[in-house]
Amino acid sequence: MRKVLLGVGGAVALAVVGVGLVAGAGDGMLGMDHSATTVAGSAGATAEGMASEDMGGHDMSPVSTTGVESAEPGAEGGRPLPGTRRRGEKVFKLAAAPVRWTIGDGATVGALAYNGQIPGPAIRARVGDRLRIEVTNDLDEPTSVHWHGLAVPNAMDGAGGVTQPNIASGETFTYRFRVTQPGTFFYHSHTAADRQVALGLSGVLIVEGDPDPSVAADIPMMLQEWRITADGNVPAMDYDGSLPNWFTLNGKAYPDTRVITVKRGQRVRIRFIGAGQFAHPMHIHGGPFRIVATDGNPVPRAAQLTKDTVLVAPGERYDVIWTAQRAGTWLVHCHILHHTTNDGREVKGGGGLTTAIRVV
Repeated sequence: MRKVLLGVGGAVALAVVGVGLVAGAGDGMLGMDHSATTVAGSAGATAEGMASEDMGGHDMSPVSTTGVESAEPGAEGGRPLPGTRRRGEKVFKLAAAPVRWTIGDGATVGALAYNGQIPGPAIRARVGDRLRIEVTNDLDEPTSVHWHGLAVPNAMDGAGGVTQPNIASGETFTYRFRVTQPGTFFYHSHTAADRQVALGLSGVLIVEGDPDPSVAADIPMMLQEWRITADGNVPAMDYDGSLPNWFTLNGKAYPDTRVITVKRGQRVRIRFIGAGQFAHPMHIHGGPFRIVATDGNPVPRAAQLTKDTVLVAPGERYDVIWTAQRAGTWLVHCHILHHTTNDGREVKGGGGLTTAIRVV
């Protein structure tokens, strides 16, 4: 096994222009809580002010691991996030902070994480739930959280510098909205997103409607990319000199990805989520699947395609149903085959964006 060096560079703090926002009443605008909003300059955020944060170009510095704790041994990402009930709302707590994360095959990186895991914890809700999600920023740079694909009040959309002030380091921002759409969604940073999302700040959000008792396993698969250098973990981007060399499925690279075990004849629902900045044609061995939902929207039965490969672009979600027809170990992997290596190496028949369904 080869160890990857950890970076010691510091993250660059961004300037923040605070804005005043008025919380509305009722379901149309459930309002917001901001613990310490700083108002500077004009009374409203402008596109010009937002763009000025990006004038210096991409921040390519590695994640600092100085004084950063490691995730617990064997930690997995996307674990269910427990919620509590308070005054008719389902309450969740998220904290963004750096972490030392082991992606597998001997590689440990400095990353940005929600609740100390990559990807962030899985939030599950039911149609009609009123959510209260308290986000604390323990980074040394501002952040925000966008609820990708969900119909929410504009003030809750999480576009930092546009619909809300960025959440400054040490502050907490509360998002409150009702979920009305069943389906597969995800949450991610929307401040310096090309840096923060690439370094780990995203997680799955599933809104459940009527349960499907015929499905034996329901598996979200967050597809992410990494660029790990001798200096540490830097944002992977789609241009020369910044291309990824590691790829993870739910925060792990094969052979450390979790295997799915089902019985012959059972059905598996896989929720492919393009959480990074690259497209991935996801392929399942052992028979075709049906595409039953796209971007959180159900596909009518008559329009469902039967395929064995689906191209998942950044931001897209595809729910597919695969039936276990034959016993054996059947691979699930990206069909851009460089994406199934670890730093250019194949390990135990694969790497990166690879896992398997074991049919017994």
